[in-house]
Amino acid sequence: MKRVLLLLAKGFEPLEAAVFTDVLGWSSEEGDEQFEILSAGLHQEVKASWGLTILPDIILGIPEALPKKLANEFDAVAVPGGFEEHGYYIDAHDQVFSDVLAAFNNSRKIIASVCVGALPLGKAGILNGRKATTYHLDNGERRNQLSEMGATIQNDLIVVDKNLITSSCPSTALDVAFTLLGLLTDAQNVEKVKKAMGF
Repeated sequence: MKRVLLLLAKGFEPLEAAVFTDVLGWSSEEGDEQFEILSAGLHQEVKASWGLTILPDIILGIPEALPKKLANEFDAVAVPGGFEEHGYYIDAHDQVFSDVLAAFNNSRKIIASVCVGALPLGKAGILNGRKATTYHLDNGERRNQLSEMGATIQNDLIVVDKNLITSSCPSTALDVAFTLLGLLTDAQNVEKVKKAMGF
């Protein structure tokens, strides 16, 4: 069984989180690999964009959820993006978030992000010299920010650089989840899950 940590910041976009639980859940039911997906946040309740409230399985920052411990216990971490207007960067750029992401990267674990979910990776200092992308609209403001954090920006919808997956916008979310599934299992399992889901 593979374990994936879903890292949720205040103001995260629900669609960008749901793709991971759905695709990995379908693999558990219809594919060749079982998954356990646990959510983690800084608060007992994490309010998403559009008003959805999630009760995380893991509260970050307590002794039982130290960054290195999480990196040892999970095979990957998934980071949905979110909206600044809903407070996303308050949590996403918190030092505890950065420490978790750095611990996963130091352990060579897979880090999958959607849209502006790449910015917390940059804040954590793990994109220096790495190929990446993020939200490409609004005159490239977010890409410029990511570049200032050391990333080598690619003009692609999804970018994979070793253990890191970044993407350009919410429409890529499902493909990011399938990319993560492929890295954690294999192409045959991805096709099996896609077929079961009707793709």
